Amino acid sequence: MIRNLMTSIKKATINDVNLLASLSVKAFLPAHGHSSPEKDIKTYLEANFSVHNFKKEIANPAFKYYLIYHHNKIAGFSKIIFNTPSIHITENTITKMERLYLLEEFYGLHLGTQLMNFNSELTKKNNQKGIWLEVWIENFRAIKFYKKMGFTIVGKANFRVSETHSNPNYIMYLDHKTNSDE
Repeated sequence: MIRNLMTSIKKATINDVNLLASLSVKAFLPAHGHSSPEKDIKTYLEANFSVHNFKKEIANPAFKYYLIYHHNKIAGFSKIIFNTPSIHITENTITKMERLYLLEEFYGLHLGTQLMNFNSELTKKNNQKGIWLEVWIENFRAIKFYKKMGFTIVGKANFRVSETHSNPNYIMYLDHKTNSDE
């Protein structure tokens, strides 16, 4: 666990599944709620952000969830998966960041940077060569943030929201070799 006077980061456990389900919806809707028809968004939320789904994922050691708190209030979370290759990246020993979500009320406090740095250090300690992610091409705030963190766009993919709707996404990559302090 990482802790300073105002912010702490801790690994999520099975006891956090209700919190993760609630946080996911609250963080997802402002950034993506307008990206697809309402019925498709509802289908996506039910399939991916249910308590049942989080119970399965927390029980799976491949999924690493970390919660970030600010002044003892939950502010967001991240989800990473070690050793998850991408067809857009030649390295195989890389981590996929599936989620880095913050609640809107915590925007501008640099908590995303703290959580990203935490995950970056964690992946380096686990001998990962970099981190990749998918981001909706119209999520300009997130794209700007990831570029500031050192990510580059390396490809495109379609993110399936429902059986009938997909959104175009960028594949972004943070190469630890080119973003090293050494």
